[in-house]
Amino acid sequence: MPEMQKIGFIINPISGTQKKTKLPDDIYATLGNHYDIDIRFTERRGHAYELARGMVEQQYSIVVAVGGDGTVNEVASALVHTPSALGIIPCGSGNGLARHLQIPLDWKEAIELFLHYKVVEIDYGTANDIKFFCTCGVGFDAHVGHIFSQNKKRGFWTYLKSVLGEFIRYKPKKYKFKTAEYKFKKKAFLVTFANASQYGNDAYIAPHADIQDGLIDVSILEPFPAIKAVDIGMKLMSKKIDRCQYVQILRTKEVFLKRKKKGVFHYDGEPCVMKKKILVKAHPRGLKVA
Repeated sequence: MPEMQKIGFIINPISGTQKKTKLPDDIYATLGNHYDIDIRFTERRGHAYELARGMVEQQYSIVVAVGGDGTVNEVASALVHTPSALGIIPCGSGNGLARHLQIPLDWKEAIELFLHYKVVEIDYGTANDIKFFCTCGVGFDAHVGHIFSQNKKRGFWTYLKSVLGEFIRYKPKKYKFKTAEYKFKKKAFLVTFANASQYGNDAYIAPHADIQDGLIDVSILEPFPAIKAVDIGMKLMSKKIDRCQYVQILRTKEVFLKRKKKGVFHYDGEPCVMKKKILVKAHPRGLKVA
C-alpha cells in the first residue's frame, strides 16, 4: 500500500471572528482516509512561519494556512522555492489571496478542495526583505492597518470603522518613484504594490493584476476631494478603480519608492515600520499552491 501524502494544517485560533473548535474534526472527517494529517495551532506572531518551515523539512506535500492574510503570509513565506505547496482555508477579516484564487470562504468547501487538487505556481513580491503575496504599500491603507491592528475586535465592520474614523485626519504624502520605464514625483493618498488584484473583502485596488505574469501592478491614488470618496469606494468594490481620474496604475518588474522619512508600511494587511527607501520586486512562479 503506497504511503499517504503528508498534509499539515496551521491554524491561527484568533484570526477573524469564527470559532475554530470544530475545524479539526471536519478536517479528519473529510481527509482522514486520504492523507497523513498533522494539525498545529499558532501561539504567537511568527509561529506559523516556524511550524511551516518544520513541515517543509519533513517533506509535507501541502501546508495549509488556516487564518487570515497574515497567517497566509507567514506560511507562504516559509514555502517559497520549496517542493511543498500552500493550501488556504480562509478564516480572516479580508482573505485577499484566497479570494483572488477563488478558494471558497466556507471552510468545509475549502477542505474538500484537497480531495481533488491541482498544483499551480504563482508569483510573489518582496518589499526590501519582506515577502508579500497579495498586496503591500504605503499611505492611508497602511495607516489604517496600523490602527486596526491595535483594536482587539476583528472583522470587516471594525476595519470599516477604522477607515471612516481616520479618513478626515489623514494627510497625503509626497513620494518619488523610479522604474525601468519611469521616473517621477507625486503626492499620493496611498500607493499599493499589487501581486494579486485585491486587498481582501473584494476591494479591487488593481483589478487587472495577474498573479502569474511576473509583474507588480503599482496603483497610485492621488489626493481627491472628500465628496468623491463614496464614488472611489464604489469603483474599488466594482473592479473599476482603474477608470478613476485620481488613479494611476503602472505595471513593472520592480519599482523603487522614496519618501521623506521612514514610516508605516503594510504587507498583506500586516503593519510594520519600514525605512524611507523601499525596493519592490516581483519574483515569478516562486510559490506552489494547491
